[in-house]
Amino acid sequence: MGLIEEVLTIELPVGENFRIQRCRYVPKKGEPTKRISVVSGIHGDELEGQYVCFLLGQWLREHPEAIKGTIDIYPAINSLGIDSITRSVPFYDVDLNRTFPGSKNDFLPAQIADGVVDVMRGSDFAIDIHSSNVFLREIPQVRIAKSQEEILVPLANLLNIDFVWVHDAVTVLESTFAHAMNTIGTKTLVVEMGVGMRLGEAYGHQLLDGLLNLMAHEGILDIAPLDVRFPIQSHVGEVAYLNAACPGLFVPAIDHCQIIKQGSVVGHIVSALSGEVLDEVIAPIGGILFTIRAYPIVYEGSLLGRIFGENNEAI
Repeated sequence: MGLIEEVLTIELPVGENFRIQRCRYVPKKGEPTKRISVVSGIHGDELEGQYVCFLLGQWLREHPEAIKGTIDIYPAINSLGIDSITRSVPFYDVDLNRTFPGSKNDFLPAQIADGVVDVMRGSDFAIDIHSSNVFLREIPQVRIAKSQEEILVPLANLLNIDFVWVHDAVTVLESTFAHAMNTIGTKTLVVEMGVGMRLGEAYGHQLLDGLLNLMAHEGILDIAPLDVRFPIQSHVGEVAYLNAACPGLFVPAIDHCQIIKQGSVVGHIVSALSGEVLDEVIAPIGGILFTIRAYPIVYEGSLLGRIFGENNEAI
């Protein structure tokens, strides 16, 4: 059974305390090999990771003899956000994942970020599990900064995900948990999957298999590596963004995670008032539709989907 610990406590102005808890699993005998931190809930409206944490904890409770390393599970980093169903840190309205590495002498979100980095310092690996927001649905994917591609892509390939997206959004990445942890030597992967405020059981089990496989390869678990899927790699192609040309109701014409051809109809924007089709959304390239709009109300410019295509050619 794992040891539940309170690892961070910050006094709040209202006479209560902000708390972060973890559940730690260690070998029954011998010194731990390596240490991994499985992290969820940096955004309070992203719940897919909570289910993965449950599945992993359940598996570890049932297979204690397989544990050879230290496995730390942090299901609720932004516990205030999760309790209030709020993406950001409540009251401050600040995205916690834009405040890293933080500071002990700053406002609450920065204190949380500083405490999180301090608690997880020394981990060999960290897996930061996110959902999309309430507007978009994502296939299981790992997002990696281009500067970390050589180190992190081989690890991402073990995680049983569908897509590895290597990108270079430096201005955003420098203030994230993943960037802060990679900077101090912890190999950190960012997983995105599903949709905000929802649980996808299939995605949860898919990522559980990936976590077990990664830990098997790294000697944290004494089990045989699992037979996992090999993800599509974004560094050999390009990502096309689909944006709404007008306001209305977006009605998808195809399912998520479909292989589509250039010129295919992805969906329509319609008017509930007039009964008209206002726009036909066409795929500018062929490839895999790895993001699609989940919330149907759109405005001009709203993101409707993302397509990964190989060398801008129809698949």
